[in-house]
Amino acid sequence: MSRTRIPRTLFVTGGMSGLGKGLAAIYLARGSDVAIFDLAIRDDVMAELARHKLRDGQKLVAYQASVTDLEELKAAVAQAVEAIGNPELAINCAGLQRAAPFDQLPAADFELVMQVNVFGSRNFAGAVLPFLGRGGRLALVASMAGFAANYSYAAYCASKFAVVGLGRVLRLELKPMDIDVSIICPPEVDTPMVTEEAKTMHPVSRTLKDLGGTLSVDEAMKGIIAGLDAGRHVIIPGFKAKLTYLCNRYLPDFIMNGVVDRVVRSVLNKTSAGAA
Repeated sequence: MSRTRIPRTLFVTGGMSGLGKGLAAIYLARGSDVAIFDLAIRDDVMAELARHKLRDGQKLVAYQASVTDLEELKAAVAQAVEAIGNPELAINCAGLQRAAPFDQLPAADFELVMQVNVFGSRNFAGAVLPFLGRGGRLALVASMAGFAANYSYAAYCASKFAVVGLGRVLRLELKPMDIDVSIICPPEVDTPMVTEEAKTMHPVSRTLKDLGGTLSVDEAMKGIIAGLDAGRHVIIPGFKAKLTYLCNRYLPDFIMNGVVDRVVRSVLNKTSAGAA
């Protein structure tokens, strides 16, 4: 996709809340036709999104589909193509989080996170690629957890590292077809999923997350849209998140591990002292 060219059509998963909803609203306001895919379609959200339309005749459609069900998702994507045309920008925002120290994390929870985040990304890519033409863009929402490990995040980090790897391979394979791929890696964003997670977050996880910063949905949207407009492969909204990414990429492991290990020890010691 050409830089700064507004896509005629957007396909987005997870569009009923969080980042997916925010992206749908912004592209509607820019004049794009939008197709949403989610586990449940809410009339109140659809009415709210419809108010963002830029022009008469602009299309907003939604389909109930799970990214974990390839055939269901493919059928929904085909219906969307029939309704609004081929996607010029396709973004997978659907995701799931389960956090606990590894020895306390049920295997079923680990598998569920991988199923939604990794296989969901794969399934969405597989469903939309037959309809993405030259100049199109596929974007996968990963996370800073796809570059930097966090305490009690075995399932989430494993899944988001995998999404980053998938996005890098797809970039290599699709570039000769003139289809671009972006990997969106925000830090913590104040979405409903994060609000729920905060109720039981481990103190070490909280401290390490603070190193990368927390963004409002609006702040995250500003950085994500700027990255998509610029055609970037890796999009990281937020200054602290960018700094964390650069440190993890360029500093030797022994330096990063040393810093993180000191943080973990400090918080665990304080937690133990407080419980005594």
